[in-house]
Amino acid sequence: MTTRPLIGVTLDAESPGGYSKLPWYALRQNYFSAITAAGGLPVALPHEPELAGAYLDRIDGLLVTGGAFDVDPALYGGGPMHATVTLKQGRTAFELAILRGALARDLPVLGICGGEQLLAVALGGTLIQHIPDSVPDALPHEQPNPRTEPGHAVALTPDTLLHRIVGAERMAVNSAHHQAVDRPGQGAVVNARAPDGVVEGLEHPGYRFCLGVQWHPEYAVDPRDQAILDAFVTESARRPDRRAAA
Repeated sequence: MTTRPLIGVTLDAESPGGYSKLPWYALRQNYFSAITAAGGLPVALPHEPELAGAYLDRIDGLLVTGGAFDVDPALYGGGPMHATVTLKQGRTAFELAILRGALARDLPVLGICGGEQLLAVALGGTLIQHIPDSVPDALPHEQPNPRTEPGHAVALTPDTLLHRIVGAERMAVNSAHHQAVDRPGQGAVVNARAPDGVVEGLEHPGYRFCLGVQWHPEYAVDPRDQAILDAFVTESARRPDRRAAA
């Protein structure tokens, strides 16, 4: 790539305290470094839903990141809110607006962890609010060991985009979630599952590149993780108006 595609990256948001006495944004550096290593030019996206269209006019791909919070079950008809659910409604409102806009424009989209769950909701899917209450004999998806190490393996669904990208039947993944995708949405496909049956990834073949993974490939705990970022950035570089200008 002679010109790095511009990759919009969603931020986390925190209340006053710790880093600042005022509300602040935050994101781990490895999200940005993984995109840079893949050939992209990452840019952070503040939570301004009314600017979603303006961001989408400029970016070539959208990465929706994870975080220690949950999607409001009211957004997917999930019923009463489980006691463990934590919301960041401002962040979710922005991410849902820009994600839906990206899908409408058929921009490449990659959802990671909570971003994968929000992608399912944007596609009309539903979530499990708390895995231990819904999945008998579930693995510890909030893994006790460090996130820089794998927590369990996943089996990839043959003939899916994810399977083609990584070229393997299984991957080792890090795990940091108490919720999971239940139904992936109309036309969406489950592309990875944990040994306990929990959904670990989804995609939608009706879009140029619409992929979500429950784990964090930016940590590169599996040698194939970077291939996911590489494929996303490569497809983002193929934006039609970029080709026309070349």
